Amino acid sequence: MISKNKEKPQMQLVAKAEKALKEAVAKTIEDHRLTGDPIVVWKDGKVVKVHPEKLQARETKAEYTVKKRKKQ
Repeated sequence: MISKNKEKPQMQLVAKAEKALKEAVAKTIEDHRLTGDPIVVWKDGKVVKVHPEKLQARETKAEYTVKKRKKQ
């Protein structure tokens, strides 16, 4: 059985990781805007260059769950 005390730190770590990734993406897009370099993405099974002016960092809803162990 996972106690509530163990679930909370794990979820906090997930939230911190998600925040760090979102900040990194936003910074990368901004850096590319400043330099004018295209950003390379994977779209419809192909590599595509996208000019940073056409991109926006956007929020996506993420759901996280912690699997509970059965009592033994």
